[in-house]
Amino acid sequence: MIVVDLIISLFVIVLLQFAGMYIFSLMTPYRDMEEINNGNVAVGITMGGKFVATAIILAIAAYTNSSIWHMSLWFAVGYACLIASYWVFDWVTPGMKLSDQLKEGNVAVGILLSAVYIGIAISISSLII
Repeated sequence: MIVVDLIISLFVIVLLQFAGMYIFSLMTPYRDMEEINNGNVAVGITMGGKFVATAIILAIAAYTNSSIWHMSLWFAVGYACLIASYWVFDWVTPGMKLSDQLKEGNVAVGILLSAVYIGIAISISSLII
């Protein structure tokens, strides 16, 4: 029975990770994977930050909850906060539109945004615990 529970949990975790990445990709006016295939380093760095940030929230949600339902619920709460942080960060930087800077390949913005995602994920995770 433990093996079945482990397989189900692993499946749900992978599903939530990729669902989170898909939702993040819908937030940008360009296609993330297309930009990465074209060699856009800034988008690649940002996508890596999104992946790590999503994994941090998912890991804490999985670690602190004993049921898949509660894990998914807390992941959704943490993930909603992570998405909101993108919009807030975009709002508090009125001199530049983040998505435009990333599409143009501005690596500095990619690194900054990646660090913001990871930092916010760590902060949000402390609230989930």
